[in-house]
Amino acid sequence: MQVKRHKVEGLTFQKAHHIGGEITPSIVILHDTAGRLETGNSAAYLASNNSGKVSVHFVLERDGTITQLVPTNRRANHAGKSSFHGRDWCNSFSIGIEIVNPGKMTGTVQSARAWWGETFAAGDEFDLEHVETPEHGAGVWMGYTEAQIDALVALLEVLFRDIPTLTDITTHWYVSPGRKVDTNPLFPLERIRARILGRNDPAEIEAEEGSETCGGDLVQVETHGDTLNMRRWPSFNPNVIAAIPDGTIVPVIRKGTFADRDWLRVLYAGREGWIVSRYAAPITCSET
Repeated sequence: MQVKRHKVEGLTFQKAHHIGGEITPSIVILHDTAGRLETGNSAAYLASNNSGKVSVHFVLERDGTITQLVPTNRRANHAGKSSFHGRDWCNSFSIGIEIVNPGKMTGTVQSARAWWGETFAAGDEFDLEHVETPEHGAGVWMGYTEAQIDALVALLEVLFRDIPTLTDITTHWYVSPGRKVDTNPLFPLERIRARILGRNDPAEIEAEEGSETCGGDLVQVETHGDTLNMRRWPSFNPNVIAAIPDGTIVPVIRKGTFADRDWLRVLYAGREGWIVSRYAAPITCSET
């Protein structure tokens, strides 16, 4: 089956050269392209390459646009040697989604170098972090854009609604441990799985358990003319839900310290979310 154009905003179609036989997909495997960031670069390669004979069902750009290359009931060559819960060669039962991202880089968060030689500097356009995990090793990684995360969630909601055989979401590093490291360690996998699969959101549970209730306190946003991002969770992963104008007074619901940074859960425009407390003054927490 194809996902119809009007079902997912920003979805276009391009036919891949390497399309296999019919499959019944039961999982979605998420990948990083580990390539250049220019829009259309990875989609063009995955559609037309001959030597690598690789293909994928969807490519998700940094601006949130999506290209579908292979029908979701046909095999794509995206996972290689792989295994998921006792089943080998995942291409035969999975849908592959490539997210445009440079993958593992060397250098520092001030100047990181991708495998093809391009360098990226931390700033407004690129969120770079040095992270080491047992699954990924040590490296400098680029965060995913909010547009990518929003578009991925929208796509996954359509896939899991329209394909009743789908049961789980995983990553390339999980199905090919020791061989692959994508998606990178900044990807909010468990939060996305929780949202799509209807399970408890681990980030919200952590925020609740790691904070305390405030009662009757008000703070004023102080950003010297800028807006302050209000986030769904107390972290800098892509999860912004509102931008609070400078000078706005908001009530405080909870407060807590996460990753050595103080956060406040506030109420703004009818929604609850987290802000960094250093941009809100003053704050006193009542006894509960």
